Amino acid sequence: MQLQLDTKTRSAILDGAPLSLGARAYDVLDYLHRHADRVVTKSELLETVWSGLIVEEGNLAVQITALRKAIGREAIKTVPGIGYQLTLGAAPLSAEGPTVPEVPSLAVLPFANLTGTPDQDYLVDGIVTEITGALGRVGAFLVISSTSTFTYKGRAVDIAEVGRELGVRYVVEGSIQAADNRLRIFTQLVEAETGHMIWQDRFDGDRSDVFELQDHVAESVAGALEPKLIWAEGVRATGKPTENLSAYELCLRAAPLVWKLNASHNLSEGLELLSRALELDPDYVHAKALVCYGHTSAFATRFWTFEQAQAALPHAREVLDSGTNDPLALCYAGHYIAYIGREYEEGLAALQRAEVLNPNSGTVAMLLGWVHVYLQNDDAAIACLERAKRLSPLHPHIAVINGGIANALAQKGDLEAAAVMYERARAEYPEFASNQIGLIGVYWALGRREEAQEMADWLRQKVPDMTVSTFRRTRPQHSESYHAMISEALRGCGFPD
Repeated sequence: MQLQLDTKTRSAILDGAPLSLGARAYDVLDYLHRHADRVVTKSELLETVWSGLIVEEGNLAVQITALRKAIGREAIKTVPGIGYQLTLGAAPLSAEGPTVPEVPSLAVLPFANLTGTPDQDYLVDGIVTEITGALGRVGAFLVISSTSTFTYKGRAVDIAEVGRELGVRYVVEGSIQAADNRLRIFTQLVEAETGHMIWQDRFDGDRSDVFELQDHVAESVAGALEPKLIWAEGVRATGKPTENLSAYELCLRAAPLVWKLNASHNLSEGLELLSRALELDPDYVHAKALVCYGHTSAFATRFWTFEQAQAALPHAREVLDSGTNDPLALCYAGHYIAYIGREYEEGLAALQRAEVLNPNSGTVAMLLGWVHVYLQNDDAAIACLERAKRLSPLHPHIAVINGGIANALAQKGDLEAAAVMYERARAEYPEFASNQIGLIGVYWALGRREEAQEMADWLRQKVPDMTVSTFRRTRPQHSESYHAMISEALRGCGFPD
């Protein structure tokens, strides 16, 4: 099928036949057609097509539905949690989902909350996250990160489509019921392509035994996929995150707030919850690590200064000295101590240990890749960051992953490719200041001075007292070429020394 658009007459022709489209629908199609080599975010479409107007996301959904009726349901691909990509009339780079690997691969979808109380969502989600993490520690499986699978929460999904979008062979579904202090977890393992149910089971226990239930479910799913696998201590060897369930619940509530980097009030609320968790359990390693991650995020977005972000250094030291086997705790604290604490080799060692403990974590691969960026191990950085995208293709921090790839490409001297990746990352996450700073340098070096100045104006609004010396003092990258490129661009854009 061939799609032709005439921007002068604002007309569309599909296989020689004219299409009847409304003005907004044409604008959406035109923008998707011009950017058919990538996924276009919903916010980008809203800002472009409805420029200057405040509209709801539902307006975009209406136009997408109209276009699919006109040009075919499969002509526009939805990438959950991100946006859309035109798969007709172009040769997109990512029109097809990830290739299903030869090794057993699975995704654990969000479980249905049948407890009768919506405010228990955080507990249900926490159980699913822990089950996913436990399965991810088994090297025999490729397990998609919960950060991607939770984009399907609250939606009626087609299992075959989920399998194609995430590139997995199997999908785990489930639900959780509650009566008084009892929990009942239903799970089933489904072959994504055929919808054939391979295994199902039910697990009962007290709310206080939630950690044992999580381990039991994870072990049973693994056994169904690979009967010959000897589990031994397997999942149970990872241990419980804390004996204090109240602190655990506070930590569950805090995690998504600390991860949301679009507003400083989310960060403040999340850190307050973590503070309360640590009052209940001062030795709660995972809570300390999440505090570190919050401080990392606060500086990466430039909501806080570098000096403010250093406040969590004692927590990072305590996590790394604890001997923990919690891969995410090692990941958060290890990256923080490299990024903010400038203890690069120690941070690298912590992240490499986290990778051994959980080889299927997109977040571990992402932050390990960034530490390699700091150390100018550019090829290793790109390999880790590309693996992060494979492990978690719908990761909410996909812009952080792409920004790391762009940084490594810039350090390798491939500025054109770096600009493309930085632009993609900026569209995915406008608040991530590291991408904006990188774009200033790359644009200036490529002679794209007006675009560099546009980024510089954004940075001035975000960080009014930004100087070249501030950049030099707070940058974690070892690369002298990167340092020189950004410094020259900042001076050229009028930032004081």
